[in-house]
This record gives sequence, structure tokens and C-alpha cells, in this order.
Amino acid sequence: MGLLGILVGLAVLIYFAFKGSSILIIAPVAGLIVAAFAGEPLLASWTQTFMPNAAQFVAQFFPLFLLGAVFGKLMEDSGSVTSIARTMTQKLGAERAMLAVVLAGAIVTYGGVSLFVAFFVLVPMAIELFRSAGLPRRLMPAAVALGTTTFTMSAMPGTPSINNAIPMPFFGTTPFAAPGLGLIASAVMLGFGLWWLKRAETKARARGEGFGAVVLDPTASAEKAAEDPIVRERATTSQAFDPAEIDHSTSAPNGPPILLAALPIIVVVGVNLLMSFVILPHLDVSFLAEERWGGVSLAAVGGVWSVITALIAAILTVTVINFRSVPVLRATMAAGANASVLPILSVASLVGFGAIVAATPAFADVRNWVLGIQGGPLVSLAVATNILAALTGSASGGLTIALDALGPTYMKLAASIGMDPALLHRVAVIGSGTLDSLPHNGAVVTLLSVCGVSHKDGYFDIVMAAIVSALLALVVVIGLGTVFGSF
Repeated sequence: MGLLGILVGLAVLIYFAFKGSSILIIAPVAGLIVAAFAGEPLLASWTQTFMPNAAQFVAQFFPLFLLGAVFGKLMEDSGSVTSIARTMTQKLGAERAMLAVVLAGAIVTYGGVSLFVAFFVLVPMAIELFRSAGLPRRLMPAAVALGTTTFTMSAMPGTPSINNAIPMPFFGTTPFAAPGLGLIASAVMLGFGLWWLKRAETKARARGEGFGAVVLDPTASAEKAAEDPIVRERATTSQAFDPAEIDHSTSAPNGPPILLAALPIIVVVGVNLLMSFVILPHLDVSFLAEERWGGVSLAAVGGVWSVITALIAAILTVTVINFRSVPVLRATMAAGANASVLPILSVASLVGFGAIVAATPAFADVRNWVLGIQGGPLVSLAVATNILAALTGSASGGLTIALDALGPTYMKLAASIGMDPALLHRVAVIGSGTLDSLPHNGAVVTLLSVCGVSHKDGYFDIVMAAIVSALLALVVVIGLGTVFGSF
């Protein structure tokens, strides 16, 4: 009955999440269904299992959600994201429209700008660029997805994405875990994705397929998506920004020059690197062993501290540069802060649901099945994160559930065979960023809505550019990691 309860709970979670119901309600209800089938006490499951684990996730990662959302809103309202995207499109031109959209998205998201901020800024520009180039509108979501949701979220060394931060407390790693493998994975994702998009573009031109219907207002679909409550509910379980806050502040009429616009992104990467390898390793943090500081080591918190410091430095940088140009700085900061609340509570609720599942006796069978998958710990870890990210529609939620339940086991396995935890980190993050992009994923729903493209017209190319490319990269990383270890 316990295993049946897990399946029923997952079915309830997936069905009602797809329908746009609030995950804050669905997750505890689904968790209590699992507990009931397992014969566990319901109230205790909610207050003593669900809530402590959800609260622990908030305690660990709320600073990253908060700072990331504030930084993204500042970059949007200052016009910095627009300046970067416009420069890329002007330099590459309409004849390389696909590449321009991909690289513009990659630059801003690798620099820490929220995925949804990138969507709402890049898509109106992409619409005009695709229209002038005569490219089908249906290919636009795949181009944006390749640049914003793939290698800059999971593979690029040092990316400040929440997905890259989640494994750090579990494995004692830094944001730059397995940098060589991360770069190779990024090259595979980008290379395959661009090849597929070029192939699709060539076929469309051969058929005489143009942009499609005339778009009088490129921002109309983006504004409509931001106001859609179903889009909002799905979006906030998959990424760290509430789209409802997009229009709750005013953007500057003109962005800064490109060098000043890009400076905060350079600061994020540079400070992250310095904190990870220069500053933190030389600090005396012996006080962390005291009970009042949690009795932890630097390895458990250092990665998160590096990203926090990098985002704070970037926020100060973009504020100083654009202090006079952002119309209402207080409103921008408030919108960014508010945009972080619903996403972290939504993902924390998924984590709480996962904790109830992991506490049932039947989960031991699930754990044994995962650990028994042929191919070694890297393969089984990749399968676990893929499945959970697909079921929850959330890379961060699925990744946290997997590591909460199996992280300590994988650390013991790694220690017994001499495997570097950095390799586990990179495989887990890339694995979580593959099948999370199924049709019910919030980022997919939001992107298609913002682009004004249906699932029927645009989703297949997203599958090829964002899912298949990531799966190929995952296979390459597992293969190289198995043979050569972490590098």
C-alpha cells in the first residue's frame, strides 16, 4: 500500500499542478495522501516532517532567491538587459538572428539575471529580429530556451543559478565544481542546439515559411503572460522569480552603455571566483564548529556564501551605475524582493512533499531500485534527478528531493570508491535540467505564452534544443567522468 500511496500522491501533485492549482495547497495534500496510504500519523507527517524540511530549504536558499530576484529586477529596470540584448542583435544582425537570441540569453542568465526576467525582456526584441529576418515565430521559444535554460543553468562553471547552488551543502562543493566537464557539457548543449535550430531554419526557408501573422505590439504576449494566474502558478515552481512582479515597477527609458550594462555580470562571475578559491579558503572559520553556528564546516556553507557575496556585489554595482536612471529604485527593489517569495515557498513545498515520501517504509524499495541501477553511482544519480525533476516539473524541486533522500548515500559511495564529490555535483545538476522541461514545466509554459506560440507549434523544437542537447551532454559527462574522474 505504501508504494501505491507514493504513486497516487505523485499523480495528484502532477495533475493539479498541471491544471494551475497552487502548489502551496497541492503539495501538503499530496503528502498527506502518501502518509495515509503508509499508515503514518497525518498531523505529525505535516508538522514534524513536511514543515521542518520545507523550512530547512527556505533557511538554506532564501538569500539566493531574494538576491537573485532583486538583481534581475534591477538589471531589467535599469535597461541593462535590454542594452546587452540589443548590442548582441546589432552586432550579429538579422542574418544571424538565431545565434543573437541564443547568445544574448546566455550572457544575461550566466550573469545571474533571473530566467523569467530574461524571457520578458528578450522575447519582444526576438520577435522584431525574427520578423525582419523572415524566421518562423515557432522557432523563437527554442532559441530563447537554448540560451537561457540549458548550459548557463546547469553546466557552466560558476553559474549562480539556484540549481547549481543546491548540491553545494550536500557535497561540500563550490559553484565551479568539475569545471572542465562543465565546459564540455556546455559546448555539447550549445553545439547541438545551434545545429538543430539551423537545420530547422533551413527547412523552413526551403518551404517558404516566414514569420507568420503580423505582430503590431511585440510586448503584448509578454504582458498577457505576466497577468495569467495559471502561468504564474506553474512558473513559480520551476524558477526563482514570480512573473506577476514584472510590471510592478518602472523601467528606465534608456539603458546604460554596453560596458556599464555588462559590468554587474562581470562582477558576479569575478567575485564568485575570488570567494570560492581565494578569500574563503584563507579565512578562519573555526567558529562554525560551535553549536550556535550549526556545528558545520566551511564546505557545507562556503558555496552558498560565495554566490551570496557575488550577488550582493553585483546589486551594489548595478545600483551605483544606474542610481539616477532607474525611475523608482525603491519600487524596483520591492518588486524584486516580492518576486522571490512565492517561488521559494513553492519549491519548499515540493521539498516537504518529498520528505514525507522519503519517510515512508515503502521508499526503501524505491531507494534500493535507484541504487541498484546498472552503470554505477553516476548513472543512478542521473536517473534519480531526471525522474524527480520530470515528475515535479521543477529542476530545483526534483534535485532537492533527490539529494535530501539520497545525497548522504551517494557521498558514502563516492568516498568508498575515491570519487570526487564535484563529479556528483555536476552530474546531479545537469541531470535535473533535462526532463524538467516537459510540457507542464512552468518555464516552458511561460516561455511559450510570452512568445505567443502554442505547444503544438513550438514545443518539439524546445525538446530538441533544450532536452535532447542536455541529455547528450549528460551522457558525455558521465562517460568522461567514469573514465577520467572530475576535472
